[in-house]
Amino acid sequence: MFKEYQNIFTTTQVVTKPGMGIPLPAGNDPRIGKGKMNYWLGKIGNAQIGPVYLGTLGLISLVTFTLAFCLIGLNFWMQVGWDPVQFVRQLFWLSLDPPAPSYGLKVLPPLKEGGWFMIVGFFLTVSVISWWLRSYYRAKALGLGMHVPIAFASAIWLFLVLGFIRPVMMGSWSHAVPYGVFSHLDWTNNFSLTYGNLFYNPFHALSIVFLYGSALLFAMHGATILAVSRYGGEREIEQITDRGTASERAALFWRWTMGFNATMESIHRWAWWFAMLTTLTGGIGILLTGTVVDDWSEWAIKHGVLHSGGTNIR
Repeated sequence: MFKEYQNIFTTTQVVTKPGMGIPLPAGNDPRIGKGKMNYWLGKIGNAQIGPVYLGTLGLISLVTFTLAFCLIGLNFWMQVGWDPVQFVRQLFWLSLDPPAPSYGLKVLPPLKEGGWFMIVGFFLTVSVISWWLRSYYRAKALGLGMHVPIAFASAIWLFLVLGFIRPVMMGSWSHAVPYGVFSHLDWTNNFSLTYGNLFYNPFHALSIVFLYGSALLFAMHGATILAVSRYGGEREIEQITDRGTASERAALFWRWTMGFNATMESIHRWAWWFAMLTTLTGGIGILLTGTVVDDWSEWAIKHGVLHSGGTNIR
């Protein structure tokens, strides 16, 4: 059994009647569907699909996101003369750009000169905020902690800084990030060049630390639990309340190799903090750029981070 279960692609699927979850509080919209099992989804996660609770906020989010997505796609398609072949070929190079600096903070410039960008931004923001409210109210209805809404809010913070808060502080929507694959990457590159190399921004540095740290923590935790899954290590609640050979071996391994190990609870707390702080510090770094600090290279020299005689990459 152990030899077969050791394969990293092997997983055990429990096939049973779909669970409907706890009863919803009075006044809530009903769940959609009765739930069903899917073997292939069970290979990568829980095999059960549904039921789904959409609700009013979920419906608003779904509709507004679909509108934003379709408007971006239609603008891309229009840019290639409604040619489906060119649409596919040039998709990564197509872009829906913000208004020119001359329009400042005008709410709705001409459609082809940034108006569509503003409309898409409105629908996308409504969608994201509605989905956050949905996650907040679903967590409250189920008696959960606020960890998911708080983490989601951190990501929304970066989203709003890039597309709304910083452009308002800079006095022009032209500072917003365009909708497009390569145009988004170009914006990031130009942003760093314009403000003296973003690598010297301490909040950007913190964001990268937490980003790489999140990847490391999730990889370590995932590898540890998979390594002891043959002993039931993935059943973490049972391992917490009745410590068995899986958690003991996992703890022993990390004490042998690192001198210290996380608990079943603390590893999730570390990962939550690292992941949430990635976008929180990143948003702070972006917001300070151009509003408080105009040149991060000069800032780094002034504060002793970068030696004035060294090479300044601009």
